[in-house]
Amino acid sequence: MSVFSLLAVSGPVVHIAPAGVLTIHGVVITNSMLYGWMSIVVISVALIWVARIITIKPQGGFVQFVEAGVEFITNLVHGAFDDKEVAYRYTPYFVTIFFFILFNNWLGLLPFVGEGIQSNNYPLLRPFTADLNATLSIGLVTMAMVYGASIKESGGFAKYLRHFFVGSPKNPLYFIIGLLEMFTDLTRVISLSLRLFLNVAIGEIVIGVFSYLGHVIAPLTALPFTLIELFIGALQAYIFTVLATMYLAIAVNHTNEHQREEHLTDVVDPETMGQLQPAGAK
Repeated sequence: MSVFSLLAVSGPVVHIAPAGVLTIHGVVITNSMLYGWMSIVVISVALIWVARIITIKPQGGFVQFVEAGVEFITNLVHGAFDDKEVAYRYTPYFVTIFFFILFNNWLGLLPFVGEGIQSNNYPLLRPFTADLNATLSIGLVTMAMVYGASIKESGGFAKYLRHFFVGSPKNPLYFIIGLLEMFTDLTRVISLSLRLFLNVAIGEIVIGVFSYLGHVIAPLTALPFTLIELFIGALQAYIFTVLATMYLAIAVNHTNEHQREEHLTDVVDPETMGQLQPAGAK
């Protein structure tokens, strides 16, 4: 018991909850908010700089990395939608959210972020995506865009709701399954937020533990896990973007399919359908 007590007292301290670092007109600014604003400035300046210097001729370094990321997400979005015009309209948002999450995850791995600089026994700067409030806000904004775009592309709220109900209304399970689908759809905000937050926060804890175990050689003991977190940060940005894209694409594609079926039903009458059947068909 004495050994475990010693480890408990002298173990590493990793703060998961955000802490207030300053107050502006009565509004408490947390360390994650502060670093989030700093990260947004850095990300915006970097991407605007890339947009200004990019040319038709391929370039190397950071510019090539951004180009590859834009092309990758663009192909992902265009592959998810049946209507490529719809995909083209929403590609900028999905590209933006991908790079926003990706760079916030990576900027949170810098040595001076987290427990590196203390203020009143709390980190002065905290990774933005390691704060559940931040990931929840990202999830809310993303799903608000998805719902708004789905309703717009469906032609109205009533037509959008129809994609939750599949099959014949005469089936007793028709409405029950539809309502369950609607409830499941509403939980997507929580799933997006928790997945991103937990992966980033757990990575921060793991790096903190191995930094503590390494003592003077902390950079070496934490390096492998930092490299892993670089990969996980990119993976989580990709997963978030894929899921958001699929949520919108499923609603839009399903609605367009219903509209095509209704259009064919209105245009082609039963007699014409009989004439269109191949010879010998019953």
